[in-house]
Amino acid sequence: MKIALWQTRPRSDVAAALDALAEAADQAAQAGADLLLTPEMAIGGYNIGAEAVAAHASEAERILAALAEIARTTGIALVAGLPLPGAPRPFNSCVALDATGAERARYHKTHLFGQVDRDQFAPGRALSDVFMLAGWRVSLAICYDIEFPELARALARNEADLILTPTANMAPFDSVATRLVPARAEENALFVAYCNYVGREGRFDYNGLSCLCGPDGADLARADGTAQTLLFAELDRAALIQTRETQTHLHDRRSDLY
Repeated sequence: MKIALWQTRPRSDVAAALDALAEAADQAAQAGADLLLTPEMAIGGYNIGAEAVAAHASEAERILAALAEIARTTGIALVAGLPLPGAPRPFNSCVALDATGAERARYHKTHLFGQVDRDQFAPGRALSDVFMLAGWRVSLAICYDIEFPELARALARNEADLILTPTANMAPFDSVATRLVPARAEENALFVAYCNYVGREGRFDYNGLSCLCGPDGADLARADGTAQTLLFAELDRAALIQTRETQTHLHDRRSDLY
């Protein structure tokens, strides 16, 4: 599978965000990608305030229909971040659509980071399912979620081959992309795709560094900290199988001790 990561600036206008996503999806499809991953809350922005988030969540059905149309028109699977209705506040969510526009999964961020998350969102109540997308066993996380080794380990135990992670990570937390994401991939012998914003939104300076790390923890692709770009990487099933033959943490855990 060839994945495209859309490292872009945040857009608080829903229509503008959908138009930009449609253009990126078309470019990714023309480059042969099977799947396009967006940043966290790519449809409407992340650090926009509780009132704006709620307003965007009220448009969820229209936005989901537009995302399905983009997937159908371009013939590429999408994993896109957006707010979805929840109580007492909307959920910080992402949805996975296959290349026909059919929804395969949706996930609500379970680990809220700081006051911005807590003021705008309700926490999700369950980890992502593992589901089939473009022929691979895929699971979802959002931003801060992937910093918790327990979450990635739980998805690995459910036989995920790939964790797709929309994020809105900011300075000075470069080590998440450069240290923690590769560690999550290596310690669980799976692929981790991590797609971030660049540019400024409110008081946040987003630090880019979008990446796809292989099951040995090595970068298969990595963007810099400032440029808007479509980043491409190929997933190799043979490399996954080979790595799992020597990287045996999942089998060697002493779960009787913890």
